[in-house]
Amino acid sequence: MTEHTAGTAPAGDGGAQPTDVRVVADGPVLFDVGSDGVGVVTLNAPERRNGWNPEMELRYFEVLELADTDPRVRVVLLTGAGRTFCPGVDSGRLDGLAGKPLDMTGRRSPVRAWALRKPLIAAINGACAGMGLVQALLCDVRFAARGAKFTTAFARRGLVGEYGITWLLPRLVGPERAADLLLSGRVFDADEALALGVVSRVVEPGELMASARAYAADIAANCSPLSLAFIRHQLHTDQQAGLDATLHRAYAAMAVAATSADFREGMDSFLQERAPAFPPLAADLHPAAVTGAGLPELDIVPSAVVDNSRPTG
Repeated sequence: MTEHTAGTAPAGDGGAQPTDVRVVADGPVLFDVGSDGVGVVTLNAPERRNGWNPEMELRYFEVLELADTDPRVRVVLLTGAGRTFCPGVDSGRLDGLAGKPLDMTGRRSPVRAWALRKPLIAAINGACAGMGLVQALLCDVRFAARGAKFTTAFARRGLVGEYGITWLLPRLVGPERAADLLLSGRVFDADEALALGVVSRVVEPGELMASARAYAADIAANCSPLSLAFIRHQLHTDQQAGLDATLHRAYAAMAVAATSADFREGMDSFLQERAPAFPPLAADLHPAAVTGAGLPELDIVPSAVVDNSRPTG
């Protein structure tokens, strides 16, 4: 892919603006790499309000894999082009889906974002529903523009709780609030999303990208890529395990960190009272191989599950 300079974005500290290099320049998902260590992923179908479809899904997961292996990228920031984030399925596909057998041919696990070894920050710039909401919930931290609208929507479309949302949402907001949002399918705005715990920060629309970018850039500048990879892995695996297993995994990870260049640099920069200069994330660092805690949900093949669920008689 040909790279070219795509412009600048506000720096997190008010200093020189970072330069962005566009790595994926067209199609349903764009990818820019900033000199501040932030990779910006943009859902890019504004003419269709960034509606989710198989093409966007495939490209999104491919771009996350590019971000994962790009040594320039330390944090990933996800947003939508235009006035929406992602309102769920592409409206142009809705009528063609109703009443027909579910076809998941070529689709991947909807939680592939959890395979990313780097923090994933959402900048929710507008409507966020259905699969768009699921992908936002899979991010580690969520910023929202004031006035952005959210809904689970499934119950109002004759659908079930799709793509794992009935597992994800209760863990963020609690079972009763999740039941409210899923059973009613009601629309709620960014300020209520903040009160419920769906997002952690609400800012004015014109400040959304600058605020989210500054947060991501601060992590990129000051946090160890090794630490970030392990902590993100631990957050996803340990909530599915008991304390005993969590402790065993933590000790295995601690043994790796103790002899790492990241720990040495973390201590040196602290004692010398200077900014850290952590090395890039090693391509061969795989936290699951260290802790023994895999995420089998990453490799679910939707079409195989659907085919096995069809009536046989």
